[in-house]
Amino acid sequence: MTNTPLRIALIAPPWFPVPPPGYGGIEAVVALLADGLVEAGHDVTLFASGDSRTKAKLRAVYPTAPSAWIGNSQYELRHALECLERASEFDIINDHSGLLGLTLGGVASAPLVHTVHGPVDGEAGRLYERLCRTLPSARLISISMRQQRLRPLLPWVANCHNAIDFGAYQLKDERGDYLLFLGRMSPNKGAHRAIEVARETGLPLKIAAKKRDAREQAYFDQFVRPHLSDRIEYVGEASHDQKVELLRGARAMLFPIDWEEPFGLVMVESMACGTPVIATRRGAVPEVIEHGTIGLIVNDHREMAAALETADRLEPAEIRRRAELRFAPDRMVADYVSAYKRMLFGAQVPLAAYGTQAPIAA
Repeated sequence: MTNTPLRIALIAPPWFPVPPPGYGGIEAVVALLADGLVEAGHDVTLFASGDSRTKAKLRAVYPTAPSAWIGNSQYELRHALECLERASEFDIINDHSGLLGLTLGGVASAPLVHTVHGPVDGEAGRLYERLCRTLPSARLISISMRQQRLRPLLPWVANCHNAIDFGAYQLKDERGDYLLFLGRMSPNKGAHRAIEVARETGLPLKIAAKKRDAREQAYFDQFVRPHLSDRIEYVGEASHDQKVELLRGARAMLFPIDWEEPFGLVMVESMACGTPVIATRRGAVPEVIEHGTIGLIVNDHREMAAALETADRLEPAEIRRRAELRFAPDRMVADYVSAYKRMLFGAQVPLAAYGTQAPIAA
């Protein structure tokens, strides 16, 4: 019974295509998951915008992603309902869209498991706790064990680390001559801290980051724009190809976060290019970076400049090799299939070989 192909519905966030043309870590992960599940023989339907590209069956409310309307609950509601109204067609639904998708899943006629892509500390965590108390059927998948440790009483089914398509990233040819910051314009991501490191080392810094909404623009205007120069450069929001080029040319990527990062996919992207990451010890960073082999972890961004010489000694090919062992798509797909089957058939389904699964919660 457990070897029978599953009829799986994946609900992606509606706001960007799957995969995304630029910023959009969740969409990138869902794209790999959908294609990998199809390749594994499952019957997969992806609910995403019509401009998405997938090996799964694509169902879309919106012909193109409604990016300009991010946060508009009516758009999100119509998107989720497109799947939930057809719930009887599926063995299991895996929601990646957010709290609204999880909430609506309480009335679905098929089992629904929700992947928590965001933080679970603070108000977000309290909302998850309240919602899961209200919905006894709620089940969650974490993307880092750090999430589970922060909220151990949530109904976790499994932990499934994210993955990337390593074939889409080329190993660097030689050590670069600039520092790199990739992400979005937000105080907790820390572009302004990367600027401090660059000024201390005297090295050039390239900043590639999303700044689409008003808060991101305000942060950029106050904390980043005043420091731009011929050595500290904002290059805009990078496409995939631009991102790879930037990573391959960098001496190191700085990840000076100051928040409970749920995963940090950009760290794995950097490793895929053989570029070492220097990151602060927050959130899931210690799960993603093997300190001293594929990157370096510091307690404070003020230690990053001193860590650069050690980062220079890390071998690019070894960085990529070790990262690929842990974050390849087939590992992620296997983890998700194990989680789905344990949801459907119970605890007799073996845990993933990588030891990242958690016991199914009552």
